[in-house]
Amino acid sequence: MASESVSGSQHASDNFGESIFSKMIKAGHRTYFLDVKATRNKDYFMTITELRKKITDNGTENERNKVFLYQEDFEKFAKSFNDAMEFVKRSMEQDKREF
Repeated sequence: MASESVSGSQHASDNFGESIFSKMIKAGHRTYFLDVKATRNKDYFMTITELRKKITDNGTENERNKVFLYQEDFEKFAKSFNDAMEFVKRSMEQDKREF
């Protein structure tokens, strides 16, 4: 399940960049956040955050991992991500044929 919002959404640990687009993706014990932000100079960057619930002796804790992706790298990242997705799709189709 995914939801998105435009403008105003900001995670507590992000102290810079105005959030102008946000998308949340719930995936089992993980939640992903894709946030597009703009600097004062209108340079865009994206943060990709994984929030994972971990069960510990002290109860449930959230583990957060974050990647910053800068505007000049958007196209390279998107192409490589799509290449990886196509590889997985082809591999899954091939695996089905082998059985």
